[in-house]
Amino acid sequence: MCGIVGALAERNIVPVLIDGLKRLEYRGYDSAGIAILNGGLRRVRRVGRVAEMEAEARAQNLSGVAGIGHTRWATHGGVTEFNAHPIISHGEIAVVHNGIIENHDRIRARLKGLGYSFESQTDTEVIAHLIHHYYTQSADLFSATRQAAAELEGAYAIGVIALKSPDMMCCARMGCPLLIGLGEGENFFASDVSALLSATRRIVYIEEGDVAAVTRSSVTVVDQQGRPVTRPVHVSTLSDDDVDLGLYRHYMQKEIHEQPRALSDTLEGVISEGLSPALFGAGAEQTLRETGSVLILAAGTSYYAGLVARHWIESIARVPCTVELGHEYRYRDSIPDPRQLIVTISQSGETLDTMEALKRAKQLGHDKTLSICNVQESAIPRASKLVFYTRAGAEIGVASTKAFTTQLAALFILTLMLAKLRSRLGAEQEHEQIEALRHLPGSVQHALNLEPQIQVWAGRFASKQHALFLGRGLHFPIALEGALKLKEISYIHAEAYPAGELKHGPLALVDSDMPVVVIAPNDALLEKVKSNMQEVRARGGELYVFADLDSHFGETEGVHVIRTPRHAGVLSPIVHAIPVQLLAYHAALQKGTDVDKPRNLAKSVTVE
Repeated sequence: MCGIVGALAERNIVPVLIDGLKRLEYRGYDSAGIAILNGGLRRVRRVGRVAEMEAEARAQNLSGVAGIGHTRWATHGGVTEFNAHPIISHGEIAVVHNGIIENHDRIRARLKGLGYSFESQTDTEVIAHLIHHYYTQSADLFSATRQAAAELEGAYAIGVIALKSPDMMCCARMGCPLLIGLGEGENFFASDVSALLSATRRIVYIEEGDVAAVTRSSVTVVDQQGRPVTRPVHVSTLSDDDVDLGLYRHYMQKEIHEQPRALSDTLEGVISEGLSPALFGAGAEQTLRETGSVLILAAGTSYYAGLVARHWIESIARVPCTVELGHEYRYRDSIPDPRQLIVTISQSGETLDTMEALKRAKQLGHDKTLSICNVQESAIPRASKLVFYTRAGAEIGVASTKAFTTQLAALFILTLMLAKLRSRLGAEQEHEQIEALRHLPGSVQHALNLEPQIQVWAGRFASKQHALFLGRGLHFPIALEGALKLKEISYIHAEAYPAGELKHGPLALVDSDMPVVVIAPNDALLEKVKSNMQEVRARGGELYVFADLDSHFGETEGVHVIRTPRHAGVLSPIVHAIPVQLLAYHAALQKGTDVDKPRNLAKSVTVE
């Protein structure tokens, strides 16, 4: 959950590295640093944001034609300058690292026996010393990096430079994202293509276990067995506009308001061409037709999208569906079913828990795999038989918004496809559902128009310490999502429950000082939800209700109501996700927290 970038050119690459780190800061922001080769090996590190490190680099007039940079989300070792990357061994080898080295204690003991001393608490320092050890034997940085990588256990993306090899950088990956950028007489590597947009859009995605040697004019890649391989070149369609704030105050605000367009783009294929298995890739029709059940594997917000999808898949397609957290699934003794479709959901396509869960499923013999992902050519889609790419565009804010709603749209399309292949969706019903999808972006825009009313509510939440979110059926996962968003960025403790569960314990928490948010659309469970609301009012609780335009109840004392557009049927969870996002955003603004970079969290979770 850190960001790395490297550059080798004939020009001063310090501005390139700093620009890249600013674009990667969403991946980690406890500390930042760069190391530069320019007749010597110079390093600048600072605790805090990239801007603080940048100021020091300018004060030192740092420049060079080769270098690496890093923005850190702490795992091993506290947030101190000594633990900040790049990590240097003997003034000769500099390393940046994303991930966790699981056998670092064993390697550390061995290196101490060889005379190496350690200055940091990081697992990364063993990589720097290990590469240095092999480099002193061969004077070949590529060979030394390959030898060191072969000994590492766990997940990593690493970048390496050496004082005595100024015309080469090396990088390697296992379980963490890493790509190489190709320029004219200059080359780069980074955790994310966004870091390189100012320099190039020609990208090479390196695979699991690959190690690469990068010079100004060439890239050499070997696989985990040491065999030379050629990885294809892709031209990124990501633009600077995708990662610029524009007129918005925060990325989260920008991304909330981009949802109508993100949904339109994601739905374009099915709306323009109809419901076809080809939307999921070659061979999808046979795979989906043979599917006997569905298992969704995900984490965080993506897991909540899966919980909504379970209702859709079972009620519309009539296919059994279960949803599991990837980090739990991979460690339990599950029973494989050859007819089960494994669906993995990840915004980044690099979420380690989800990736490892997919690997576990494949080890158990599951060959029906489908990835729903927002990032082209990322690891999870490449490891899956079928893929549906959402088209949310770059999502920078740590708290996921447009990725969540586009995942829901993709899962609904999967539901319709499963139903159609089982003759449970006639031509007339298919037309009705596609028309509902066609109108979905408009309904989301109507929900966005509620922002001024939600701002007023947010002012009342900012002084609270706790909040409770309630929902039923399809909308309980939206309550979960609302609670997650509020605690992520405002640091208000929030919990979510199925409304019917109140009387089994959570009702003991209710008092006049804890706001209770209720997702109350005009569906078959509305009367049940109203009864649960009365339970809250009877205990002095104050209710904040997101209802539909056609819900037949109004505000009373202690009951505040904001109405979203007319009930959107089974697509209602997508519409109701918008107001809970806005509530969290504006509550965080009122509290003055860092909306895009909440404490202790990072965007792409590539550690266990």
